[in-house]
Amino acid sequence: MPISDLGKELRELLSTDPAFVVDRSRDMFDKVAGSHAGSIVLFGSGALGLRALKGLRSLNIEPVAFTDNSPNLWNRSVYGLKVLPPLEAVQRFSDKAVFVVTIYNGSAVRQQLKEMNCTMVVPFAYLFWRYAETFLPYCALDFPHSIYTEAESVERAFSLWADEKSKQEYVAQLRWRLLLDFDSLPAHRPAHEMYFPTDLISFRNDEVFMDCGSFDGDVVRTFLQLRGDKFRNIIALEPDPDNFRKLRKYVFTLEDGLRSKIILREAAAAAQEGRLRFDSTGTVTSSAGASGKIEVEGLPLCRILPDAEPTYVKMDIEGAEMDALIGARDLIKKCASAWAICLYHQQGHLWQVPLFMQSVSDQYDFFLRRYAEECWELVCYAVPKRRRITNEKG
Repeated sequence: MPISDLGKELRELLSTDPAFVVDRSRDMFDKVAGSHAGSIVLFGSGALGLRALKGLRSLNIEPVAFTDNSPNLWNRSVYGLKVLPPLEAVQRFSDKAVFVVTIYNGSAVRQQLKEMNCTMVVPFAYLFWRYAETFLPYCALDFPHSIYTEAESVERAFSLWADEKSKQEYVAQLRWRLLLDFDSLPAHRPAHEMYFPTDLISFRNDEVFMDCGSFDGDVVRTFLQLRGDKFRNIIALEPDPDNFRKLRKYVFTLEDGLRSKIILREAAAAAQEGRLRFDSTGTVTSSAGASGKIEVEGLPLCRILPDAEPTYVKMDIEGAEMDALIGARDLIKKCASAWAICLYHQQGHLWQVPLFMQSVSDQYDFFLRRYAEECWELVCYAVPKRRRITNEKG
């Protein structure tokens, strides 16, 4: 069978010298910043900006300022660093500092700065690679070693994707993660389609939707908007106590007919039953980890509610996806459920998740879709063959 152009591109990527990849990625920041590499303005004073600030300070690099598009932050200090209005920041520093955009989906801000005649502008990925030992790994941004050491698996996963769009996205993701090639990334799909691609998966009127990582109920809201009362149950899992309170508060606002069909569990999807250390932030970034300050209940999915087997499972659990899938092996094997699994929390999940699913059951078709810029909001859909919509336009 002839190798496709995408297959050839993948093999070329995997044959690239890893040392070249590392050196190239490290050099991208300095090529833009030049002699001003030690003078940095951080555009975006949210969680990502704070991560950049703390990392730079650990390197004894003190940014000259934050800037932000939120007027309520202007002229305030965030962790001891002043937040300037963008125009003032550009007027003061455009010729003497590099502007690092510490915002997810930062292309609009990068364009905004360039239109203000700010020439030294880089995405945060350049900074994180420049000081890789401090900032990496960070979600899908990581050293390239696992891509090369697992090259055979990376290539096998390529063959699993069921359509050309998925294969194109897969190769572009690998190129971005290795070379920070922003230009090769295809356009992302609309955010409101995330987790529920109506062109790929047929919905059931007796759907049992399991939401792993429910946060404050945002995806439950989307599901209800899409399906109304045409479902049997929603099982919402959220281990963070603060988030769980928000979730429960939202569900209590629903009318009785809907509320009675929603089951809430303050627990984390896990490989096995037990207590897990957990970093509770009360935000979407709450996650399990050895450094967590609280303990939460961890349960395999089959133990969450034994009498209500899910037919549609969504997983966005901050890097714990593979553990949760291991605990869901029996459900995967039955191949009765459709799965929507986030792939951007760890670099290797891009190929490890579909390979694991396929190793448990060969009755799924796999699709890859992205709903934000770069690697963010990247989702693998494992669709039982009998639930796949076969007349999609790619």
